[in-house]
Amino acid sequence: MKPDQQARQQLRAIVDAARERRAEDVAVLDLTSVSTTLDYFVICTATAGLQLNAIQENVRQKAMEAGLQRPSVEGPSDRWLLLAFGGSIVVHIMTKDAREYYDLEGLWSDARKLEFPEETQPS
Repeated sequence: MKPDQQARQQLRAIVDAARERRAEDVAVLDLTSVSTTLDYFVICTATAGLQLNAIQENVRQKAMEAGLQRPSVEGPSDRWLLLAFGGSIVVHIMTKDAREYYDLEGLWSDARKLEFPEETQPS
């Protein structure tokens, strides 16, 4: 498996895990062409502190199942939590206010945005 494919599978696992806990506006930024130390950001919005924690727990579990090492955690605060899976993938779980204030997508506007459409569940 190419590293690119493996990273996409890991990112998909993280995106799906966040969405399973009702994270909103999940965005994935490819930083490989704009940063020498970071590869990907996953940014999502939680509506409350309890949801922020639920998203974090699910993302951590599913990411490790997808082959990522245990993340280091910055925070937690009631507005923003960061999970760093080495230098390869950093997950930002933020409240709407924190996301607007810090505007990571604006700060990293040179990064390419990757699309991970929601998968429809079979009925």
